[in-house]
Order: sequence, then structure tokens, then C-alpha cells
Amino acid sequence: MALAPSVTAESLALQACDDLDSFHTVRRAYACIEKLIVPQHVNDTDDVYPTRTELGALVRLVNEELQRRIETAETTLQSLRAAVGDAPRG
Repeated sequence: MALAPSVTAESLALQACDDLDSFHTVRRAYACIEKLIVPQHVNDTDDVYPTRTELGALVRLVNEELQRRIETAETTLQSLRAAVGDAPRG
């Protein structure tokens, strides 16, 4: 399978690293949620309370998803405005 001229092995490797980083963020966010919902060992505070890194991952993930959804809604509204503006009035 040939790569497009603009796609290099280096850019694919960088993208793969970014993708793996995002998996780690999701895993930390999941660990945070799990600790908040289902503490396994009540006597062990490390297992009960999420770490600052896990809470940060959760907030970052929620913010990114919120931003993605806002951008999607804005795109839809722009398309709707364009369609309504182009519609014949009568």
C-alpha cells in the first residue's frame, strides 16, 4: 500500500505516539471515575481517592469532548444558516 506524498513514515509515527497518549489519558480518566464510583479498599486512601493526574485527565477529556461537540454544533448551525439564507423566500 503506497502512502500519499504528504504522508511520511515520520508523520505516521508522530500520529501513532499522539494516539497512544490519548489512550493513556482515557485510561487515567477511567481510573478516576472508577475510584470515585467504586472504591475497592476503603482503608487504602491510594485506592479510594483519585490522583491529581487522574482528575486532570478526566477534566481534560471532558473539555476536549465538549469542545468537539460545540464545534460540531457550530458547523451544523452555519450550514443551516447558509441553507436558510439560500432558500427562496415566499
